[in-house]
Amino acid sequence: MPELPEVETIKRALALRLAGRRIAGVVQRRPDLRFPLPPDLPGRLAGRRFTTFGRRAKYVLAGLDDGHTLLLHLGMSGRLLLDGPAMGLHEHLTFELDDGGVLRFVDPRRFGMLDLVATGHIAAHPRLAGLGFEPLDPGFDGPALAAALLGRRSALKLALMDQRVVVGVGNIYASESLFRARLSPRRIAGHLRPRQADRLAAAIRAVLGDAIGAGGSSLRDYVQTDGTLGVFQNRFAVYGRAGQPCPACARPVGKLVQGNRATFLCAFCQR
Repeated sequence: MPELPEVETIKRALALRLAGRRIAGVVQRRPDLRFPLPPDLPGRLAGRRFTTFGRRAKYVLAGLDDGHTLLLHLGMSGRLLLDGPAMGLHEHLTFELDDGGVLRFVDPRRFGMLDLVATGHIAAHPRLAGLGFEPLDPGFDGPALAAALLGRRSALKLALMDQRVVVGVGNIYASESLFRARLSPRRIAGHLRPRQADRLAAAIRAVLGDAIGAGGSSLRDYVQTDGTLGVFQNRFAVYGRAGQPCPACARPVGKLVQGNRATFLCAFCQR
């Protein structure tokens, strides 16, 4: 599933290409994805102009000139592709643009979603209400992270993946951030000392920033809006590297299961 760096990469590409463009028409090929699509979606979008692009957690927010916002989530296998050839059976929505270009919503597994929401009510949308800190926001630092983790008895990595604590830090980036911060994923989340929380917040920001700069991580379905792969997977320190040398100490990277997900770590470097 695309995580924060992948969604941020997509959002930035959409903003560069689509801001100010008018939707000439929408071709809708099915009534639903993970959830039913909004009623009369093609009619409501035709003639509208894209004004702004934002991101909340793993959702793209595309503002329109009529006071509504398109809320998009890619699910497990969704792709937003700009221009290029038609994608066949799994291209469920095609946005035709006033300059002759297209935006294609392709989703083989149909776990993605799209909703059309009044912009003033977007924060209260059921998919966004209750979400935690944005780790790229200026206010995300050690004290803020420590406060969000206070009292939590779960393992630290599982807490980082809880969207009510901090958003967008999925399995890959939690493992990589904990390695950079030299913290065990098995630590009790609520027991971080101030310096450890400072290190972890800084590591999360750095890992996510590096991943965005690399266009995200392409392991299975994710591609950028032009169809090219992200390359951050070539820079993983521990994720997916069980048995290979730790880049810091050369001891073998380990693997364990937490919350039915694989966790990768160096047991020597991460205490």
